[in-house]
Amino acid sequence: MADEQQQPVFNIEKIYVKDLSLEVPNAPAIYLDRTQPEVNVELSTGANAIENGFFEVTLKCTVTAKASENTMFLVEVAQAGIFQLRNIPEAELEPVLMIGCANILFPYAREAISDAVTRAGFQPVLLNPVNFEGMYQARLQQQQAEASPIIQ
Repeated sequence: MADEQQQPVFNIEKIYVKDLSLEVPNAPAIYLDRTQPEVNVELSTGANAIENGFFEVTLKCTVTAKASENTMFLVEVAQAGIFQLRNIPEAELEPVLMIGCANILFPYAREAISDAVTRAGFQPVLLNPVNFEGMYQARLQQQQAEASPIIQ
């Protein structure tokens, strides 16, 4: 019985859109612009402990499309999930949240963005797969670099 209580637990409790915003600031004129847009994508992840063993992980994604210096659209989504994690070593908790949970949330964020952009009258934006492990490692390196003394 004690062995069962020590087994790692990972459950998805809920996945939801926490925030969704769409702007088409130059409508209706922007719909007549046939210029191929330049699309910029920004991603970030965050996690908060809710209560003992429950965490909210949020994947924020901002997509901006510009044509001839005019913004065609700007869509932002905060895709979130509540995850139950128990009996996971402290050193492994952050990577599970920032990599594993972000990988679970990404397809939902991708769909929300594509749907919003299509409903706004544009061609769908299909986000490329993301290496959340690489993002996590880069953020760790940046934090370590900022924590290291400037003068040695």
